[in-house]
Formats: sequence, C-alpha cells, structure tokens
Amino acid sequence: MQSVIVDMDNVMANISRQFICWYRRETGEAVAPESLVGKPELGAFPQPEIVRSFLYTPGFFRNVPVMEDSQEVLAALNEKYKVFIVSSALEFPLSLPEKHAWLGEHFPFIQWQQIVFCGSKSLIKGDYMIDDYQKNLDYFDGEKLLYTAPHNQLVEGYRRVNNWQEVASLLLN
Repeated sequence: MQSVIVDMDNVMANISRQFICWYRRETGEAVAPESLVGKPELGAFPQPEIVRSFLYTPGFFRNVPVMEDSQEVLAALNEKYKVFIVSSALEFPLSLPEKHAWLGEHFPFIQWQQIVFCGSKSLIKGDYMIDDYQKNLDYFDGEKLLYTAPHNQLVEGYRRVNNWQEVASLLLN
C-alpha cells in the first residue's frame, strides 16, 4: 500500500485565515488575503511581531479553520493509502497538544500512529507528500505536491494542487 504524507498548516488547517482573523482582532486592521501573495507568512503583515506572538498564544492552533473538503478527501485517502499527518510542530511548544486535539476533533479517523510531530521533515519517507513549503518537499524522495498557499503562489518547479478536490482527482481516481 502506498503512503501519503500530509502537512497540517495551510494544507489541512487554514493558518493564513487564522492569522488574518487574529490580526484584525488584535489590531483592528483588516489584511486582504491577496496582500499575502508571494510573501513570507509573518512578513506579510504590517506588524509581524504581533503575528509571531500568535504562535505562542493558547488557542491559536486549537481553533484554526479546517480547509474546505480536506476532511472528506482525507477520509477517502485513508481508505486507499497509508496516510501520515506530519507537522513541524516542535518550534512552537503550544502547538503540540493543540494540533493533536484539533486532529482528534476534525479528523477522528486519523489514529495516533498516523501522526508525526517533528522538527524537520528531512527524514520523512513515503510515496507522496502534500506540503505548502518547498523546503519540505526538497528533502522528499517521493512525488512532491505543492499545496497552494498565499506565501507559495509565485513558486515554480513543483506539481501544484490548489485545493482538496484537485488532490482527490489526482490520488483517488
């Protein structure tokens, strides 16, 4: 059985939308999603230090919106492939329990053995990797699928998937 490695932030969890919502709540400033295109996630905001503080704030990772169609498509993928959720979560200590609880709530079919929280994805092996960061895909030996996020829209040289329906078309049909 082939394996599919799936990132969380900006792939399963809409972290960009969370940044925008929390930034508006904190500063009163609205940031248009289009203004994030091609910019590093934190550097795309007028006050990046405020956005960085969210990564250390209780509840930030626990309450991230789920990416549209990700639950249904991942459930179907889980029937056909060995699915592993792999997140570079060690940099932000609060993210570990919050991401684990978030997965349990929104993706209850993912078992604990399918979850890998790490510092680097360089040792991760599999047949497919779906990730929004090219740095993670660069280490990967299998088929690399760049999941479109605001920060990577100008990146070229990867097979790109723009949404979960495109993932389904590619891996389930």
